Amino acid sequence: MVLPVYLFDVTFQDPCTPVMEGIIDLHTYIMFYLVGIVVFVFVAVGLTLQEFYYNTPYRGRPERMAAARVVHSTWLELVWTLTPLLVLVSIAVPSFALLYSMEEKFDVALTLKVVGHQWYWEYQYAFTDAVHGDVYFGFDSYMIPEGDLPTGGLRLLETDTTVVLPVYHRLRVLTTSNDVIHSWALPAAGVKMDAIPGRLNQVNLYFNRPGLFYGQCSELCGVNHGFMPIAVKALEVSRFREWAHNV
Repeated sequence: MVLPVYLFDVTFQDPCTPVMEGIIDLHTYIMFYLVGIVVFVFVAVGLTLQEFYYNTPYRGRPERMAAARVVHSTWLELVWTLTPLLVLVSIAVPSFALLYSMEEKFDVALTLKVVGHQWYWEYQYAFTDAVHGDVYFGFDSYMIPEGDLPTGGLRLLETDTTVVLPVYHRLRVLTTSNDVIHSWALPAAGVKMDAIPGRLNQVNLYFNRPGLFYGQCSELCGVNHGFMPIAVKALEVSRFREWAHNV
């Protein structure tokens, strides 16, 4: 039996928002330092073991005996203090830039309110249309049981009603819950926002390409926690308006 490649994919999903692109870039950037630090530590430990375990102490060489008596070195102190400091600063600067960009406030074209229930999602739309004025509507979204999946459908990910959002527009997603804590997560968009009873959380979205993206509830919320999928379809504005008017 040939299994799909995506079953073994341990990397990030293809990004569909600038935020997720920034997360992947930051991850790659930090990995550069991480690999260098790991290599340095292993080399240092290896040389230390070779020097103090495998080699005969000093081997009659006076310079090694002199080095063994060193108890303070100003330059060494500066190097092992300033080097980690510079590494941390070089990581912190792009990290804070990404965090602030994720929390940026701006005017939005559409607001999607997500309400978590045990064990399904409720969606409420609010936006202004040039023809129909203010538009409000909503629906519930349940997982499609495995026995009812269409041909090619993804187990535990397909829903009976798909969330549809426009591309190339700034969007706002509000999350809350009607019972216990849930978490609305869409990995390809770089979104994971808790849905907490009695509280509204907000996250910004901006899809830079059309597509169908999947997620799941990412907060343990009861016996059917694993059966709360999220399916979001990003469409061109004209197709989104057509869909919205036919809901």
